Amino acid sequence: MDNLKTPFSRRIVPWLALVGLIVLAFIIVAPFLVPLAWAGIICYASWPIALRIQFLCNKRYTLAASIATLLAAITFVLPLIWLIWLAQKELAHVYPAVQTFLSATILLPKNLNNWPWLGEWLREHVDLFANPQGVSMVIKDWLASHSNDIAMLVGDIGKNMIKLLFVLLILFFFYRDGAKIMHELRHVLTRFIGPQAQHYLHAAGTTTRAVVYGILLTALVQGIAAGFGYWVAGLSSPVILGVITALCALIPFCTPLAWGSIGLWLLIQGHTAGAIGIWLYGAIVISQLDNVLRPVFIASVSPIPFLFILFGVLGGLLAFGLVGLFIGPIVLTVAWAVWREWTTHLQANEQRLK
Repeated sequence: MDNLKTPFSRRIVPWLALVGLIVLAFIIVAPFLVPLAWAGIICYASWPIALRIQFLCNKRYTLAASIATLLAAITFVLPLIWLIWLAQKELAHVYPAVQTFLSATILLPKNLNNWPWLGEWLREHVDLFANPQGVSMVIKDWLASHSNDIAMLVGDIGKNMIKLLFVLLILFFFYRDGAKIMHELRHVLTRFIGPQAQHYLHAAGTTTRAVVYGILLTALVQGIAAGFGYWVAGLSSPVILGVITALCALIPFCTPLAWGSIGLWLLIQGHTAGAIGIWLYGAIVISQLDNVLRPVFIASVSPIPFLFILFGVLGGLLAFGLVGLFIGPIVLTVAWAVWREWTTHLQANEQRLK
């Protein structure tokens, strides 16, 4: 008992208790980390709108948070319902077209037969499509071998809907108490780190805003541009295809998977001019928008190296899933911003000493 009265014991016991409490809290909160991350990203991106709503509501924070959460739900849920309805409507036209396509004789353009790799690959698949029964067998075999994956996918859809409800619930409290949470965070960090914590938080906030806006706005513009190009090309589902392209645009260098596949589909159907047009439009316009707009959006807020964005997006996607598209680059760029702020502070101290 006497040992517990030593200064070292009095210092170490509270720290051990604090570490144990943090570990237990993390275990409890771990199932809700993804909804917390999504709610934080949405809240941060829409915080200026939330502040405007608070002002209009005369700082009645509960009412303002309710209105902001309702607007966020309308912004995300209604477009999702509209896209599902549109996809169902367009699939009703796609199914007869696929049947007609499978029952028809597929003739490749003669100039493609002599291509070293692409011609052989296309001939193999044309031979497969020429036999509808063979296609049916392939589809049945694939469904049978992936039945567990399909069941997991259906289950994941249900889980994601529940996560969406949690996101909206958490978002309400972030809107209502966000200013208080940030005030307490600044106070605690200043207590442990010192006055420079304010500079770190400012740098972290600036880079976070740059990453979120840069990724989202670039993907949105690319999706709209792609949808317009698909509409001009005469495709029957330009909106759905534009949304798919926008989702691919969230990942660097992935937009060619969208417009390249669509062009290949047109080529197989015999629309050679349309396929070449989509490929040229995708390479010259859609993909180049990523190279132009993303640096502009990000550099307008903070000069973040491109490698941080690239490694952050790809590494975050592998580590955390879809939400990692934002968490990964935010973590790396915040670390970079803190490093830059630290080195600037050290250089300023060295200059004063001289």
